Amino acid sequence: MRIMNTLILGLASALMVSGSALAAGGDTELKTVDFSYEGPFGTFDRAAAQRGFQVFREVCSSCHSAKYLAFRTLEGIGYSEEMAKAIAAEYQITDGPDEFGDMFQRPGKLSDYVPAPFPNENAARASNGGAYPPDLSVIVKAREGGGAYIYSLLTGYEEAPAGEELRPGQYWNAYMAGHKIAMPQPIFDDQVEYADGTPATVDQMARDVTVFLAWLAEPSMEHRKSMGLSFMLFMAVFVVLLYLTNKRVWRPVKNGHSPLVDKD
Repeated sequence: MRIMNTLILGLASALMVSGSALAAGGDTELKTVDFSYEGPFGTFDRAAAQRGFQVFREVCSSCHSAKYLAFRTLEGIGYSEEMAKAIAAEYQITDGPDEFGDMFQRPGKLSDYVPAPFPNENAARASNGGAYPPDLSVIVKAREGGGAYIYSLLTGYEEAPAGEELRPGQYWNAYMAGHKIAMPQPIFDDQVEYADGTPATVDQMARDVTVFLAWLAEPSMEHRKSMGLSFMLFMAVFVVLLYLTNKRVWRPVKNGHSPLVDKD
């Protein structure tokens, strides 16, 4: 039973850590958001992830890279192989050198990764007033508060309070540490037209792109949870069998008979 108690305590500790992180985000408590992927049995909402990918493509990718996003992995959020190929072909990928030693452009393939919007960090800073837009591949894992932080940040733009001064290129965000952020508000109502007809409100787009970024940060999450559940079930059965075996082995001793003494 000690093994089972240890596992239960470990799981409870993990859930407590996850819950406490939701209250982190500068000096303002993060918004409470229920995402389907959270919790020990959570899964990704494929429709939301696809809408989030659309927001990433049409809005976020103009400044932010996602260097670990390969086109072939888009099947993980419900796209067919043909759809993933079609999406990849919409991008131009720098390849080469060719037989003349020159680099060239070609349509993307499933094996390619989504190209970055800027060729290097200096170019990115020059186009963003000196600020460097972070790569979004693991941003949900990299920020305390995870998806709740990303959602809160995207929906947390406000007018600066009286007495607060913003330098040129700064904006006020209730959930940014220090509240001053170099990124202008990225999403607005009806900024994209969802293919499935879902109303593209700021709240909806923030939720959807957060789901997509959560999947991007850990595309194997569902498999990990499934393996964890299988392990817990195995351990539960193992502990029961161990308990029954223990009772069977020591029953003669409890009844006054030693298994070490020959019956003769």
